[in-house]
Amino acid sequence: MTKALTQLEILTELEPVAEQTLNRHLSMAKEWHPHDYVPWNEGRNFAAMGGKDWEPEQSRLSEVAKVAMVTNLLTEDNLPSYHREIAENFSQDGVWGTWVGRWTAEENRHGIAIRDYLVVTRGVDPVALEQARMIHMTNGAQSPEDWGGFLENVAYVTFQELATRVSHRNTGKVCEDPVADRLLQRIATDENLHMIFYRTLCGAGLDLVPDQAMESITRILTNFVMPGAGMPNFRRNGVIMAKHGIYDLRQHLDDVVNPVLKHWNIFERNDFGPEGEKARDELAAFVDKLAVDVVKFEEQRDRLLARQAAKGQLQST
Repeated sequence: MTKALTQLEILTELEPVAEQTLNRHLSMAKEWHPHDYVPWNEGRNFAAMGGKDWEPEQSRLSEVAKVAMVTNLLTEDNLPSYHREIAENFSQDGVWGTWVGRWTAEENRHGIAIRDYLVVTRGVDPVALEQARMIHMTNGAQSPEDWGGFLENVAYVTFQELATRVSHRNTGKVCEDPVADRLLQRIATDENLHMIFYRTLCGAGLDLVPDQAMESITRILTNFVMPGAGMPNFRRNGVIMAKHGIYDLRQHLDDVVNPVLKHWNIFERNDFGPEGEKARDELAAFVDKLAVDVVKFEEQRDRLLARQAAKGQLQST
């Protein structure tokens, strides 16, 4: 059984892994520029500069695409809150500080690019978008209860970055615009690299302090919320995105939770003490219940979509 380590001891022990993983990230991260992904020739002035203000018919996006794009953008916009959480739970010294700065700079590009695309193409109401941004950033990040330090933090962002990657990728598809799809695929690639960094660090934490890390992973997954939980209309928008397959329970389980747990060999490991075993058993029960909930959700969604389709057919006759 390993001895419990303090946060400082964990950061010190994992610093060589962080340095190696940062160097790997820098070697793989492709330089790109937001302005190269925005169709500037579609832009025109708004009323304040002698043009015309936004009207709904100007948007080419479906209502589902609008909801998904705004949700993804507001998630990226709240970067200062996430930076604060990570900076406080990692360290601002050495490789840790370098990573936090690099990650923040890369994430900031995402918000710049998505907003420029939406404003230039008049995809959504820019006034409503700015009002929502002000509310969301004032509220700050709605983090899971009791981050508890580095291990909880690195576990959360591992799953969150992968979930965000899935959401961006599927949002690009529903936009039915090759420009938007190309942009969101580029952003999804960044999110995947970020996930790999955090997954590697959390995996190293599992090897260093198995019980502490296992408890952290269980605490995060059993209380998981997406990072945009504090934004206006988040629950309604989340339902719409789930209903249309942008991010739903099936994707959360099959594309996010299970692949990461498998990568860490969570259910095959034999290095846990009593506390780690207890946390793993709790997580196993949670994952089993989640699998049942996935089927229930899909059945309910199928019934709802069938009713809506039948209603539409009746109205058209």
